[in-house]
Amino acid sequence: MSPMGAVAFAVVRAPWGPLHVAAGSRAVVAVEQLATTDGFVARLQARLAGDVRPAGAAADPTASRLAEAAAEQLAAYLGGRRRTFDLPVDLDGRPAWDRAVLAGVAEVPWGAVTSYGRVARRVGRPGAARAVGGAVGRNPVGIVVPCHRVVAGNGSIGGYGGDWFGSRDALLEIKRELLRLEGVTLPATLHE
Repeated sequence: MSPMGAVAFAVVRAPWGPLHVAAGSRAVVAVEQLATTDGFVARLQARLAGDVRPAGAAADPTASRLAEAAAEQLAAYLGGRRRTFDLPVDLDGRPAWDRAVLAGVAEVPWGAVTSYGRVARRVGRPGAARAVGGAVGRNPVGIVVPCHRVVAGNGSIGGYGGDWFGSRDALLEIKRELLRLEGVTLPATLHE
């Protein structure tokens, strides 16, 4: 990806630990769970080739305001006071397949779940459930693009996130927590 320029980040307290969110001047570029701040910043610098600083100390005040707004919306969501996000997200640099899958995932409403197979059909690739799982696992803006709402075809938990963000068990517990927050019990009835 080409250099992004100034990126601002903020940290939100989540029930399982810190939740990091970053934004450039136009959009949210990253949301990570189970990450240290140093690790989060290092991954952003490598991925975006930009200057990454805390909101308020960033070189770009627009990026700072967007990171702070994203943090406020995430905190409200985690506190049960928000069901949707009003945030632009930047998926530039993601493969076309990932962008298509994440667009399909973004359509799953609060309190509903769908399956990897249904997302595959939605994006015109029936039978590509495993490939959907890969794209969902690479989602750089999780929660905002609600990959936690994608479960196995039988309504069971499925997976959540890539192993680079923490242990599989810890990630699955976060997915369960997010689904509980939205009133979803497992096994779940799938949303078309």
